[in-house]
Amino acid sequence: MYAVIKTGGKQYTVRENDTIEIEKLNAAVGDEVALTDILLIQGDQGQVVGTPIVEGATVKGKVVAQGRSKKVVGFTYKPRKNIRNRYGHRQSITKVLIEKISY
Repeated sequence: MYAVIKTGGKQYTVRENDTIEIEKLNAAVGDEVALTDILLIQGDQGQVVGTPIVEGATVKGKVVAQGRSKKVVGFTYKPRKNIRNRYGHRQSITKVLIEKISY
């Protein structure tokens, strides 16, 4: 059984006992989270596609860690102006262990 969820503006395919890194959630380590924006569920009874979300479906998970992802380095410049700018960005992330997919 798997599900396609939407959180943080991105979509993730998840199965039970998967660990995913999603955009930061306001939850402490060890807290239970319920993700309710389920776009698709594939299970024993077949496939259920939401319009746009599947009603009554939830994915329950546990927050494993809060942290930051790897640094992404960016560079901007303007030709013939001697303007160069280098910057870095680290996105805050939450690691979630998927415990149960229910429909």
